[in-house]
Parts: sequence; C-alpha cells; structure tokens
Amino acid sequence: MTQKAEMLGDWRERVLKDPELILEDRDLMRVLIAANDRLMGGNVVDMRGIAMERLESRLERLEDTHRSVIAAAYENLTGTNQIHRAVLRVLEAENFEDFLKITAADLPEILRVDRAKLVLESHEAEERDPDDLSGLDEVLSIVPAGFVDAYLTGGRDVPSRQVTLRGASPHAEQVFGTAAEWIKSEGLVRLDMGPDRLPGMLAFAAEDPHQFRPSQGTDLLAFFAGVYERVMHTYLG
Repeated sequence: MTQKAEMLGDWRERVLKDPELILEDRDLMRVLIAANDRLMGGNVVDMRGIAMERLESRLERLEDTHRSVIAAAYENLTGTNQIHRAVLRVLEAENFEDFLKITAADLPEILRVDRAKLVLESHEAEERDPDDLSGLDEVLSIVPAGFVDAYLTGGRDVPSRQVTLRGASPHAEQVFGTAAEWIKSEGLVRLDMGPDRLPGMLAFAAEDPHQFRPSQGTDLLAFFAGVYERVMHTYLG
C-alpha cells in the first residue's frame, strides 16, 4: 500500500505541476468525464461534459478540414510544377517534328498521363491519304472540319469549353485509335489556331477513370493551352 500511495502521490504532484499531461490526452479525458458522470448519477446533467464533447467534435472537424486544405494545396503545387515543366519542354522544341515528339513522349511523362494526341481539323481530311501521316499517327490526327467541337460537346448543341475533363467518350477511338480500348478518362484542351484557321485539340488520356474528373480545376491546363497555341502558331506561320 505504501508503494501504491507513493506512486499516486508522485502522479498527483506531476499533474499539479503540469496539468496538460491529462488535458492533452483525449482518451484519458474521456475516461475521466465518463467516471464523473457515473458518480453524479443519471439525473444530473453535466454541462461541462457536454461542452467538452461539442468542443471535441468541433476540433475533429477542424482537423479534417485542415488536412483537406493541406492536401489540396499540395496537389495544386504539384500540378503547378508539372505544368511549368511541360511549358519549358514545349518551348525547347527546335522544329515541328521535334514539337510533335515532345507532345507524344515528354508531355505524358511530365503530366503523368498515359497518352497525348494532337488533333487538327482540315477541310481535306476525308481526301487525305492515310500514308501521309505515316509515323505520325501515334501523335497526330487530321479530322474533318467541325469534329473538335462535336467531340467536346458529345454532339449536343452547347458551347464547347476550352478545357473539358471527363470519363472516356464512347467515340474515343476517333481520337486515340486502338488505345481507346483501355482509356477510361480524358482531358481535352481546345486549341485556337488563329484567325481564319480551323480549331485543334490537345487530348490527354488516362487508364485511371479518376485521373480526369469534371469537378477538377482547369486553370492550369488553360494556361498550358495558351502556351501550346502560341508555339503552334510559330510553325503554322
């Protein structure tokens, strides 16, 4: 009994000197409050206990919000860094062929997607010999006039947005060819090719169905689209 009394006395002295030993321990505080409630009986309402439970619930919600904000900020920073790297890489292109190689090989790696495809409209698309794109069909698609807006809107009579993030279109093979079999989501960027020119589209594809979602922000991809367009203009003249 003497040893137990000494241990209790030691704990009592430690708690009196530093009460935060208990106050910062949620589990211990919960046990103490429950013990206090049992001592008072069921007919007595302990307003302090109720207040502490509410404060604890509020603290948990604040912590969840805090974690969500940090995660969103980290994701945004990561996305910004990726876009910056992609912009610098595009600006390093020495000619149009190099530009297409960067689009096909470097952009997917930098942006962590599975496929990138440049789509350009042409009035002569249906008459073009497929052999004309020999070696380029993995990165470049020549399509008829009106294709880009129709693909972006799914054929609906609505304005097309500059950036569209969604699950893979049922007509994805028209852009990605045989790769459409495994594509589950796509990020589509409408390109303005300049006055009196038909529009184009930069299409990113991912096997992950959650890679591109309508709820995601589009500011970074819109910025990248502006840079990509300007580089394209230098090659189109």
